Amino acid sequence: MKPVRVHPQAKAEWDHAIASYESQIAGLGLEFHTKVEQAIPKIQQAPQTWPPHGVAPFRKYLLERFPYLIFYLERDQDIWIVAVAHAKRRPDYWKKRKPQA
Repeated sequence: MKPVRVHPQAKAEWDHAIASYESQIAGLGLEFHTKVEQAIPKIQQAPQTWPPHGVAPFRKYLLERFPYLIFYLERDQDIWIVAVAHAKRRPDYWKKRKPQA
């Protein structure tokens, strides 16, 4: 399996969503975190399983229970998670992000 790399801004989005959900209901942020943590090995094991995002080389994984998508790109050496994005807000804002070395 290829290693997974998370863009720093994607990690910040993930952390922000955790805090936001936790401020609404105690334990909900932890549940969101768990859903993301469960998604990553699924993506890692079969990255071609989830649908492409438009015509770009990116793919998207829809989290269970939460309206969030994980956008990622399978590269030769790794899988790059570019965004943990709300499904209904600011579409494609993350497309200008550059891969980290």
